[in-house]
Amino acid sequence: MGTRVLRLALALGFMTVLVSASFLYSNALAGNKHVAEAIEHAQTAIKHGQQGHADVLVKHAEEGLKHAQAAQKDVKSPHLDEGVKALMDAVKHGKAGHPNEGTKAAESAVMHLSEVK
Repeated sequence: MGTRVLRLALALGFMTVLVSASFLYSNALAGNKHVAEAIEHAQTAIKHGQQGHADVLVKHAEEGLKHAQAAQKDVKSPHLDEGVKALMDAVKHGKAGHPNEGTKAAESAVMHLSEVK
């Protein structure tokens, strides 16, 4: 009877470890998903900025910024922090009607966000 209880305790312990590990892994993937979304929006902002569409640049830079900031809750990275700053600059320049500067800031964001591990 004692061996049976020990086996049950070990099985429960193992299951707890598996559930905990999968939870932590899913949190990391959620952060990476947000980073991927931020990059995608920043790239779209770049395309529109190159065409002189400051208003659309702002729209996509703001959306990318939301995703990058959401990623910061799960991922700690200086590149992520710099990407957030660059997206903020892209929004600021776009709202000021400066698509060229907004595009440069969005390009910087893509460069930094691409380095997030």
